Amino acid sequence: MAEQNSIYGGQAVIEGVMFAGKNVHVTAVRKKDGSLDFLEVPRKDIPWVQSLKKIPLVRGIVGIIESSAKGAQHLNFSAESFAEQEGEDKSSANKDEKPGFFSNISMILGVAVVGVISFLFGKFVFTLVPAIIEQFLFGNVFSNQILHNLIEGVIKIILLVGYIYFISLTPMIRRLFQYHGAEHKVISAYEAGVELTVSNVQKFNTLHYRCGSSFIVFTVLIGVVIYSFLHYDGYVERILQRLVLLPVVIGVSYEVLRFTNSLREVPVLRYLGYPGLWLQLLTTKEPEDSQVEVSIASFNRMREAEKRIMEGRV
Repeated sequence: MAEQNSIYGGQAVIEGVMFAGKNVHVTAVRKKDGSLDFLEVPRKDIPWVQSLKKIPLVRGIVGIIESSAKGAQHLNFSAESFAEQEGEDKSSANKDEKPGFFSNISMILGVAVVGVISFLFGKFVFTLVPAIIEQFLFGNVFSNQILHNLIEGVIKIILLVGYIYFISLTPMIRRLFQYHGAEHKVISAYEAGVELTVSNVQKFNTLHYRCGSSFIVFTVLIGVVIYSFLHYDGYVERILQRLVLLPVVIGVSYEVLRFTNSLREVPVLRYLGYPGLWLQLLTTKEPEDSQVEVSIASFNRMREAEKRIMEGRV
């Protein structure tokens, strides 16, 4: 019998994968010599934060902030590991030449923009820009605000999909999405109770219900619904309304995602989670065997660390 698997989550990082357990977060990064480098960060629960995470609507916002803080630490570890390897390669070719500062910063920001750490800023941008575009194009065409909200939602989806598609064309982001796919495959294989070998894991799909991609889609759809219940007078009030309601949209979206996850085994209702899975067709790619190996190593290291921590408490 497999352990309770709902506590496990993951995140792709530069040339590696981070898995979050109940008591520890572990990142595994592949070095250029083929070896693996690990980072283990024990989970420290703050009482008042844990209390907030029990409150519906509030727990979604708290969870995002917490994930961003943890994700930043592991992303920084993987970025530094990658940058060090790049520096070693350059120094071996030219001992007087060091990796450029702006080159490394650009590399780190390029990955962070699609990571958890950029979620809040990205949500801010993708909330305002579609509203501005819709107001500019259709603000004086008709007066039905529900229709305006629907068009705004369509514009938001188009911008989101287009953005993810174009950044996925870059080699680095494509590899990041491959690790994202490897992470999903490992979790699915574990949930299915099969042995975590490369051949077994590769048989599973890169899509998974419990993914940040699904959450992003829900914030768009839920936003359209919430905005439709409110009236605004003018362009400025519309923009302010979007900003003020952003925490509400995030909180409700998180609750809806939890609800759809609980229904994923129900034949008809499981389709509620499909919009998020469709977006994952862009945010995940089929991984190479070596990437699956890294993901398995990270997951197993996390489980070993969890076991050590639990045994130490007995």
